[in-house]
Amino acid sequence: MTTVEGPPLQLDDIQGIVLRTRPSPYVGTYILLRVDDPGAGRELMGRLAGLVDSAANWWQPPLPALLNVAVTYRGLEVLQVPQASLNSFPEEFRQGMAARAEFLGDTGESAPAHWEPPFGTGQVHIVLSLIAADQESLAVVLERARQARTQLPGVQVVYRQDLYQLASGRTSFGYKDGISNPAVQGSGAAYPPGGGPTLKAGEFVLGYPDETGNLPPMPQPAALGRNGTFVVWRKLHTRVAAFRRYLRDNAKSPEEESLLAAKIVGRWPSGAPLILAPESDDPDLGADEQRNNNFDYASDPRGTVCPHGAHARRANPRDSEIIGDVDLHRLIRRSTSYGPPLPAGTLDDDGADRGIVFIAVNAHLDRQFEFVKSQWFNDGNFTGLDVEKDLLTGDNDGSGIFTIPQHPVRRRLHGVERFVTTRGGEYFFLPSLSALHWMAGLGS
Repeated sequence: MTTVEGPPLQLDDIQGIVLRTRPSPYVGTYILLRVDDPGAGRELMGRLAGLVDSAANWWQPPLPALLNVAVTYRGLEVLQVPQASLNSFPEEFRQGMAARAEFLGDTGESAPAHWEPPFGTGQVHIVLSLIAADQESLAVVLERARQARTQLPGVQVVYRQDLYQLASGRTSFGYKDGISNPAVQGSGAAYPPGGGPTLKAGEFVLGYPDETGNLPPMPQPAALGRNGTFVVWRKLHTRVAAFRRYLRDNAKSPEEESLLAAKIVGRWPSGAPLILAPESDDPDLGADEQRNNNFDYASDPRGTVCPHGAHARRANPRDSEIIGDVDLHRLIRRSTSYGPPLPAGTLDDDGADRGIVFIAVNAHLDRQFEFVKSQWFNDGNFTGLDVEKDLLTGDNDGSGIFTIPQHPVRRRLHGVERFVTTRGGEYFFLPSLSALHWMAGLGS
């Protein structure tokens, strides 16, 4: 592990989820709130400020579980944040995720018209994230959060999504996730090798220089914006059985099926990267934090080992020269799983809702999350793949293709359908702890 140094950050004012990892495995829940009474909403923000864990005490929090709180643009309006401050937020945040659905590829069955209520309706104002190592610890903080809402009838729970991480760290598709996150200057955190260059804090925390050497635009006043950031929250239903059938239909044997899946994902189920384990899974490599992310693609410029269109290579092209400045588009991912895993070998959909709550932390919604989603996942031009989209998460419609470079003739898969469906999502502003107090008193 390497401890990342840099300009000092006000860790005791930054919510812990931005810079600190979670326990593993874990359980948790997201609670979405609607504020009907501005005064009650502001009172709640003040009460929650005393429960939120900062990046300074993340490993020894005062509570047995970790709590974070974020607010939508509509939530800021309802809390009666001054209009001048509201106008200082970036346009994409003010518009909201639903308004930008077509640009993000949320079309067809993923369009906002099909989202679960209350997503995209303006009725989601606050989200609470609670994560703990076990159910008993989670129950303690759930009760603290409930008490924070007592005698506040003007605040209503409108949605709850339970979440978890398996001991294996694998998602509903069966692949280990959360391996690669960028190292952040000044965080003081220890990062395993392979995450790429250490990035300036302003890529993820407002009020500090970013990779361009400038200060990112920050909501005003500084008491509201500094040490805050933006969070992408998306509930993604995974069509696991359909993906398994697609693999079966395009492979001649279980071994070929396994390799085909690795070509699509860019990693094996254990987390071992295809670029380091080109022939078969290597669980020891997948479990080794010192090695499972310590690679680049310099030795594979044509993608004959790991295709350019593989999900992991699209999400983080690393040293690919044709991409440009990859560092301007990195995300901190805090995604979680929900719903029961589909039993191994099952090829028929059992009707259960399962998938991933995709969480991304970034200071620039437009050139980080939105760029990655629209350009790297839903467009193939950046790697010379023309109209190809990410096979696993792209907005494919049954006519998609996937290219696997090989000798003497490349292989091209056809009939790629949509394997991930958006069930809802919101953009949130994750304020600093001091900003929570500011919102409680609106600067007074």
